[in-house]
Amino acid sequence: MIRLQSVCKLFISGRGHVQALSEISFMAENGQGVILVGRSGSGKTTLLNCIGTLELPDSGAIYYNGTDICRLSLRRRTLFRRQEMGFVFQAGNLLPWLTVAENLQFPLELNGIRGKAQRGRIEELLATFGLTGYEKALPVELSGGESQRIAFARAIAHEPAILLADEPTASLDSSTGKQLVELMVSLCQTKGTTLFIATHDQELLAMADTVITLKDGKMEQRI
Repeated sequence: MIRLQSVCKLFISGRGHVQALSEISFMAENGQGVILVGRSGSGKTTLLNCIGTLELPDSGAIYYNGTDICRLSLRRRTLFRRQEMGFVFQAGNLLPWLTVAENLQFPLELNGIRGKAQRGRIEELLATFGLTGYEKALPVELSGGESQRIAFARAIAHEPAILLADEPTASLDSSTGKQLVELMVSLCQTKGTTLFIATHDQELLAMADTVITLKDGKMEQRI
């Protein structure tokens, strides 16, 4: 379970003080899918970054199974992200000089999964995402949909407890994007992974257990 309590984040820029998040509080159970919606600048990405410990809130707390992950040391936060988090970015962010198999191998190596177990996991992921035979392909040789499927496969390779996806369908056509999110939600429910998706796509809302609407850094509505 992950619980946010009065999370606030303030940025100082050339525009002055920008309240990116203001008093955000909600809870998500294991295996739930949470979709964050709102206009650009509403705070969706900042909220994902705080949940993922890539940024720290200025006040408030984020609890994972009772531990305030914002108060962990830098080293422990790094280990927490490596072991418990998966990230899917808008552009996929596959390492372009590595093959598909090597991109999938990366998080497994970081988490000490090697040898036969590693090879088996890569084969399982490729089969799950319908990309068996793509092991030696480079990212530049993939379509947009294939790249995002590999990015998603890489994010869940080590079976994280929490998956964060920032506009994962923005570069895809609506049909391909919907199929990707359906697969994402299904696999997360099966594994008990808590899923957070930031999106502008209103068609995806029906797939979520919870929809949170943000406006100017505030939680305007929760459904």
